[in-house]
Amino acid sequence: MREPLHLTELLRYEFCQSLRFQVWRRARNPAEGVLQSDAEAALNQLEADLASGIAVLVPCSLWEVLRRADDLSKRHTTKGGHRSFGILHVASALVLEVEEFLTFDARQRGLAEAEGLSVKP
Repeated sequence: MREPLHLTELLRYEFCQSLRFQVWRRARNPAEGVLQSDAEAALNQLEADLASGIAVLVPCSLWEVLRRADDLSKRHTTKGGHRSFGILHVASALVLEVEEFLTFDARQRGLAEAEGLSVKP
């Protein structure tokens, strides 16, 4: 990668929250979720990547993102079944005018492509 990976606070929050939720799941059923130590390692790696500049947090207006997300929802959700966070991530990319959008989520990919974003898996 030629430049750092750009992250929004929204993405950082969702990543951290999902790891904490997976620890909670593991505590209730050892066959599910992730170990606390694995979650802590992943969170520490994210912080190390941010500290080293491999990844950077980019500011993004929440107000603009929410307005764009509402528009996307109106135009796409009843046809594509999009979830709130998927829409918010695409809206953030549109507000930031990104060159490439990274996702492994098929619905999010479809929404991003429908909005003209160049999507990488």
